[in-house]
Amino acid sequence: MTNRGTDAESQWQALPAGIRTQADGYVLQDSSLQAVRLVWEAGRPHGIGLREAQEIVHLRYLHFGDRVARTPDSPLDLDSLSALARGIGGRVVAIEAVWDGDTVHDWFVNLLAITDEPAGEKCLATIYWGTAVRALDGADTGPQHPSAAAATRAGGALAAHLGVPFHFASPDTPDDEAPRWRS
Repeated sequence: MTNRGTDAESQWQALPAGIRTQADGYVLQDSSLQAVRLVWEAGRPHGIGLREAQEIVHLRYLHFGDRVARTPDSPLDLDSLSALARGIGGRVVAIEAVWDGDTVHDWFVNLLAITDEPAGEKCLATIYWGTAVRALDGADTGPQHPSAAAATRAGGALAAHLGVPFHFASPDTPDDEAPRWRS
């Protein structure tokens, strides 16, 4: 283990037992953001900043390995996406891919069904980096983010299947403010 890992381990041990138990509970539930927040807030008196809290939680994930109840991947196969789209109230008029991001997953893409009568949208899939890599099964994405490549593949196929347009305003660059199908 590196010095950084050793430092994180000693900081982890400096936390009260109840905080360690709660943080491990969050990790086992794959709630990393809650775990980081808890370790950061409770660790301030022990010199634990945000970066150190993230490192500590990362090491707890490594510690538990396969015991972590990971959030399941959204299905990206045509049959599943088609079934989800058919289950929406309203007529699907477009399939749209939209960038989003957070401190846990970095950039990811939401695949949306846009409806008319009533006007709205329904998220069919959230495509994180790992979800995309597994769905693409080793396919080369070139310079494109794997989430964008997987969204383009799955969304384009679904749109073609449904006979509606596919819209992805910024497939080459993560942009959560890119123009939407409908403003």
